[in-house]
Amino acid sequence: MTNVQQEGLVLKLTRRFDAPRERVWDAWTNEDVLREWWAAMETWEAAGAEVDLRPGGRYRLSMRNTDDGHIHTVIGEYTEIKKPERLAYTWSWEGEQGPETAGSEDTHVVVEFAEDGDGTEVTLTHTGFTNEEIKAQHEHGWIGCMDNLERRVLSR
Repeated sequence: MTNVQQEGLVLKLTRRFDAPRERVWDAWTNEDVLREWWAAMETWEAAGAEVDLRPGGRYRLSMRNTDDGHIHTVIGEYTEIKKPERLAYTWSWEGEQGPETAGSEDTHVVVEFAEDGDGTEVTLTHTGFTNEEIKAQHEHGWIGCMDNLERRVLSR
């Protein structure tokens, strides 16, 4: 279950995964593993992942809506990498491929990975939204992505 905290235009999600921290970190940073789960809906599929995991390195992640074939791609730059504890990066939708109201504004994502017994607690904080509608769209997408991470990768 994903815990959502409401803090104005800041989105903060916390989710516990029954997997070791190194494995969860790898799922967020390894291109091959990202290609298994990166999609915002259960029926969608990952459509590509490119990762240059270093401060200042770029990433590009794509997901395909299997109903209409539309591909949504997010791009950004890593601003902090502290393996296996913390990952931070800018976030921007490429072209017109993101949520319709998202435009191309840059936002920022911080993902923290904390050991929790034999599992890992992930806290995701996404900031920089310009309105509640965009924040809500991203909340829905992040919850779907975390569901897919658990379903497609970490439950095996």
